[in-house]
Amino acid sequence: MTVPIVPGFHPDPSICRVGGTYYLANSSFEYVPGVPIRRSTDLVSWELVGHALTRPSQLPPNEGAANTGVFAPTLRHHDGRFYLVTTNVLDDRGQLIVTAEDPAGPWSDPVHVPGTTGIDPDLCWDEAGGCHLTWASFRPDLPGIASVPIDPATGAVLAEPRLLWNGTGLAAPEGPHLYRVDGWWYLLLAEGGTERGHAVTIARARTLEGPYEPAPANPVLTHRSTTHPVQNTGHADLVECADGSWAMVYLGVRPRGKTPQFHVNGRETFLAGVDWVAGWPVVAEDRFPVPKADNGFIDDFAELHPRWVAPGAGPGTFARPVRRGELALTPGRPLLTRALDEYWTAVADLDVSRGTAVFVVRIDDRHWYGLTADGTKVTATLAIGPVVQAITEVAAGSVVSLRIRALRPDPSGPLREVTEPDLVELSVLGEQDHVLGAFDGRYLSTEVAAGFTGRMIGVEALAGTVTLREFRYEPEE
Repeated sequence: MTVPIVPGFHPDPSICRVGGTYYLANSSFEYVPGVPIRRSTDLVSWELVGHALTRPSQLPPNEGAANTGVFAPTLRHHDGRFYLVTTNVLDDRGQLIVTAEDPAGPWSDPVHVPGTTGIDPDLCWDEAGGCHLTWASFRPDLPGIASVPIDPATGAVLAEPRLLWNGTGLAAPEGPHLYRVDGWWYLLLAEGGTERGHAVTIARARTLEGPYEPAPANPVLTHRSTTHPVQNTGHADLVECADGSWAMVYLGVRPRGKTPQFHVNGRETFLAGVDWVAGWPVVAEDRFPVPKADNGFIDDFAELHPRWVAPGAGPGTFARPVRRGELALTPGRPLLTRALDEYWTAVADLDVSRGTAVFVVRIDDRHWYGLTADGTKVTATLAIGPVVQAITEVAAGSVVSLRIRALRPDPSGPLREVTEPDLVELSVLGEQDHVLGAFDGRYLSTEVAAGFTGRMIGVEALAGTVTLREFRYEPEE
């Protein structure tokens, strides 16, 4: 499988099924609204229906620092209601649980589970209807994969937590999910860290409390130490399909270029089939053909589509649709959407007659390339860590059309020896287009910037009020 089912920065997938419909949740880190929710009937094509954490009572505003906020969720359906459990690493009250009748929302205000410091929570229910929270515990007295029965309506802990199984010995056992299959409890883990050593392992026990027996063929999925075009595979979740077969969603990245290779769009969601053989899951990576999708869109901002997010606070705090073709932006946060393809073109049509704006592609607030328009000129600027440098500028009026492109490296161009994995081109469009430069894309990669997210594209008002008239995104061949 080399094509993601959900491309761009969409890590830590969790899946459940209700009837013939599947629902998928992903982690969102510093971006608000948090935890995108998607729906599908074929496991291959997915529709964004909303987010689980959309208001301050669920996700309090914060500074939007990179790689903070909401980590991995688990999405489940039980007794007619959807449950989502996740971690807000900026909140020390423990794992949080929200519920909904419709995964498109609205979702409830959260309850918290005290004493559950750590990440990657999971919810499951036993045969008697008891709910169990399992997570990667950071408690010094409880290091590893811990589980405890809880009341999911209140977050109350109903017993002392206990450790289950801490994996096969690889680094960073995390991402636990528990399943009841054919009289066994199966505990699925991510191990090896979410980088090139990532792997999926599994163990089973006759009771939820254990002891757990590891699968003889662990890891059941990994691409470590291979030349496969998808790397970092791990953090999986299983689902039983409507026809009784099984599938797995997992995260991976698509690195490009020379060693150490660079991935720029973050950790994406991939799909595989699963067969149960002698009581253990066997992954069939090519079970589901996934065609390359056309991810292009044109947004005239008649309303604010849920694809738009911002670090630390919702877009509604600074972005207001006025009428079709007029989205008013005020200073505060960048309005961003995920880059979904390896190569792409994005164009923003802006009116800066009453302010100043920057059109950016970024990994975080320390790693970005952008075009700043102030009504008299457009300036190309690169930010690489502590170095922020204006490169060049061109005269321009108050109504501008700005373009950013992620392009294949030109093997005959002047950057051919240093460009990995792409060129990021910054341009001002008009009667005569002005290309202000094409720059090495590696500085907008996870390998350089570090962290858990991926490239985002969007506009930020720096002063006054700016009008975003239209935004166009299309993949490059």
